[in-house]
Amino acid sequence: MTAFVTGGSGGIGAAVCKALYESGYAVAVGYNTDMQTAQAIAEEINGLAIHCDVTDINSMKNAVSMAKDKLGSITLLVNNAGVADVGLFTDLTKERLEHIISADLTGAMLMSQLCLPDMIHQKSGSIINISSMWGETGASCEVAYSAAKAGLIGFTKALAKEEAPSGIRVNCITAGMIDTKMNSCFSADEIADIVEEIPLSRIGTPQDIANAVAFLASDKASYITGAVLKVNGGMCI
Repeated sequence: MTAFVTGGSGGIGAAVCKALYESGYAVAVGYNTDMQTAQAIAEEINGLAIHCDVTDINSMKNAVSMAKDKLGSITLLVNNAGVADVGLFTDLTKERLEHIISADLTGAMLMSQLCLPDMIHQKSGSIINISSMWGETGASCEVAYSAAKAGLIGFTKALAKEEAPSGIRVNCITAGMIDTKMNSCFSADEIADIVEEIPLSRIGTPQDIANAVAFLASDKASYITGAVLKVNGGMCI
C-alpha cells in the first residue's frame, strides 16, 4: 500500500505521514518549501520526500510519477496541502485570491485526477481531503479560505458518487482549531477565547487529525464514502 500526502512537512501532514506508516503504508511525503523537514520525516518512517507544489501541474505530475516509480502505485491520496489568509475580503488581490483557490481546492482536484487512473484500473483506492470547519460555517476575514474549503467538501461528495462504482472511496475531514503554525497568528488570549467556545475545552492536535485519516483509510471504514468527518471538539456541529 502506498500513500501520498501533500503538505506532508507541516504539523498535520507530519502526523498523518507517521500514522499511515504505522498502519502499514509506504508513504510519499509531499512538500513544497520545507525540504529539510520532509526529508527528516521520510527518514523516520522509511518513506520518500518528494517536492510537490500543488499550484503547479508539472510539479504534481513529476511528484506522482516519482512516487509510483519508487514506492508503487498510489492507493491512498491525502490532499492536505493548503494555505490560510486572514484579512478583509475587500483588500484581497486577484493574485492572492487565485493562489488560495489553487492551493486549497484546485490542487486537490488535480492531484486526484493524476492518482485516479491507477485506482480505477485496480478497482480500489481511497482519497481523503483535509478541509476545515470554516468550509461548513464560513469565517469572517477568511472568505477565500472558507470558500475553497467549502468547495473541497462539495468536491468530496460529488467525486465519491462518481468513483464508487470503481471501488474507490472519497472522504473529507473538516478540521477545527488545530495547534499548528497556521494558527500561530493568534495570541494566547485569543486562543483562550476560542477554547471557551469549544465544548471539549481544548484545541485539537495534529494527531487528532491523523487518527481520523488512519481510520478513514482503514478497512474499518470500508463502507464509508462521501462522508464529512468533523474533528473540531464540538465547536461546529
